[in-house]
Amino acid sequence: MPNAVAGLEARLTELAGAPVALERPSDPQHGDYATNVAMQLAPVRKQAPRELGEELAAAAAELDEVERTEVAGPGFVNLWLAPSWYGEALAEMLEAGRDYGSGSAAKREKVQVEMVSANPTGPITVAAARNGAIGDSVARLLELAGHEIQREYYYNDAGAQMEKFRESVDAIRRGEEPPEDGYRGEYVVELAREEGDPVPKMLARIEAELERFRIHFDSWALQSKLEERLPEFLPKLDTYEKDGALWARSSAYGDDDDRVIVRSPEQGGTPTYRAADVVYLADKLDRGFDRAIYVLGADHHGTRNWYAAIARMLGYDPDRVEVLIYQLVHLTRGGEQTRISKRRGDVVFLDELVDEVGVDAARWYLVNRGPDQTIEIDVDLAAERSVKNPVYYVQYAHARIAGIRRNAGEAEVSSEVPPNPAPEERDLIKRLAELPALAAEAAERRGPQAIPTYAIRVADDFHRFYDRHRVLESDEQAFRLGLCAATQAVIARCLDLVGVEAPERM
Repeated sequence: MPNAVAGLEARLTELAGAPVALERPSDPQHGDYATNVAMQLAPVRKQAPRELGEELAAAAAELDEVERTEVAGPGFVNLWLAPSWYGEALAEMLEAGRDYGSGSAAKREKVQVEMVSANPTGPITVAAARNGAIGDSVARLLELAGHEIQREYYYNDAGAQMEKFRESVDAIRRGEEPPEDGYRGEYVVELAREEGDPVPKMLARIEAELERFRIHFDSWALQSKLEERLPEFLPKLDTYEKDGALWARSSAYGDDDDRVIVRSPEQGGTPTYRAADVVYLADKLDRGFDRAIYVLGADHHGTRNWYAAIARMLGYDPDRVEVLIYQLVHLTRGGEQTRISKRRGDVVFLDELVDEVGVDAARWYLVNRGPDQTIEIDVDLAAERSVKNPVYYVQYAHARIAGIRRNAGEAEVSSEVPPNPAPEERDLIKRLAELPALAAEAAERRGPQAIPTYAIRVADDFHRFYDRHRVLESDEQAFRLGLCAATQAVIARCLDLVGVEAPERM
């Protein structure tokens, strides 16, 4: 999709004979954009960087999009852009609408994102919700880039933990306390009131909770079904016996240690969850996915190398497998850690957090920090409906624009920029023009946390523009309505990428 910034970079690259990356100077006195390509080229060209900068600045000044240039410091080339460039950028945004910034993938892939995957022994916790929020936002970014995405939930429907869960429900049905190492809480009592196996009911509840959280799964994988296929994979693995157990020699394939995949007869002789991992990874890649992305908690840190080792043992390219690791979530009130759970004292369930702060705030706060950072959610702030709450602040900008456009009715919307656009108008267009590169980088790095930060900056620039310039019944109404329409589309796209609604009214 056309992009005014990328187009200007391409023309400057041709002039410089080397790749040019433009950056916005922190001080507007240094131009609209700047590049340090002269300093990068100087050692190769055996010229002084400032001399090279002067040559590039003179050539760039001849471009229609460039109003003037200067060379600063040791060789920075600063550029001030002409109104025609702003008009080109705005026209691209208005033509693309919500699709602005899409289609960045150089090679489109079929990608599976497996996320949440908590055992169905209880409702989704806030920690598992962070898994889903990150995974779903990564999936949305990859979809925007042009990839074909499938979302999958993998769960253990058998084994020791599942039996403890069933035993806990049965104990309540008999009027007894659950086993000491079993499951407790109001949800266990609720399940005990119904007949039959509690696991399918718990799964249905988990699916409903995640749908409410705006995460829809295309498929569900069962550990018990995958384990049935283990015999066909064992001969393909590099294994050995030790202490009666069957081990995978995974350390020889890049893993930290060797792993037990079948327990010794004294320990039941049953497959470990590592064995199911083997089948599951092969199952994913054999279904035709070019890439399999796992989203896992910090306690699975060693799993990244394990999956790569499995891939190598089975003859797959380990680069087709990615593991995203995220850290814990803490809830705070007044700067102190708190719990809001009414049903179980040691965990907080997702539906309780959503009841208190809403889906929009929950999705926003669970994504707005990098996965490698522990999150602290201020519950009081997240629930607050004021501009102090960042998600509300960004949504308010969208609703404010929607109101302007309603009041404008069928008035003309134009990308024609006036001869001398105001600094706030220039700044807003430049900010909006960042979306394609930013979304592409966020998809490439699997870093959705960049989107909320950017959305706040867009809202900042819009509010600054709107506070200083009248839109309706102004001499520049058509242009400013165009600027409002482009801003609304960019904000809506940013909110959608993190699973947040873009309200028309607030």
